Amino acid sequence: MPYAPPSRCTDPECHEYATKGSRCDDHQPIPWRGRDNKAERYGISSGEWRSLKAKITRRDHGCCYLCGAESPDPEQYDEGDRTTWPHELDHVIPISEGGARRDLDNLGLACVTCHEAKSKAEAARANARRRKAR
Repeated sequence: MPYAPPSRCTDPECHEYATKGSRCDDHQPIPWRGRDNKAERYGISSGEWRSLKAKITRRDHGCCYLCGAESPDPEQYDEGDRTTWPHELDHVIPISEGGARRDLDNLGLACVTCHEAKSKAEAARANARRRKAR
């Protein structure tokens, strides 16, 4: 089957051939441009986030607040096995649903599998609210 002829970059000033999508290498979009980082999203610096995680870890003895799983041993960490990953700090009530950002009662440790399931459910609720608002 014949291939389509190369096309030009969609930038009006550029006369190079498109390499990926409809743009040349010089005019590719910047990945994640316009996306906020955690500090901008939550108003919490990475140092403060680590400090909060340490406090919650001591308070909860390293256990997941959703399923009760104990924190895995750091020496057993395996990139391919998600059950060996450290627990993540999570907002019990999401900020988008009225939860407090820094309140220790609204923070808890969640194992990777519980955190992923909870985050997917929160995203589905947020998408449903967005669709309903239209």
